[in-house]
Amino acid sequence: MKTNDIKKGTKIKSVQLGTPVTAIMMDNLRGNTRLVDVKGSEVGMFDEIGSIYSHDIVLAQDENGEWQEVEHTTAQIELRAKIDNLFN
Repeated sequence: MKTNDIKKGTKIKSVQLGTPVTAIMMDNLRGNTRLVDVKGSEVGMFDEIGSIYSHDIVLAQDENGEWQEVEHTTAQIELRAKIDNLFN
């Protein structure tokens, strides 16, 4: 599944908190950032709604409830590399 194909209401797993957590997609947009409802309480943090980088989305649940790996665009992969270079 591609990040740009993930629709509003889809459950995802993202790693922006450092460990995979469940989130629910809150928009139908495309690009490098997406709006999600993150369930941080799964790892002892707060639940919140906010923007995350698309490259932090690692799994998405399909119509059958199966978890699918997420395929990132070239632009999303390049942004991840830039961010890694800045902070590592």
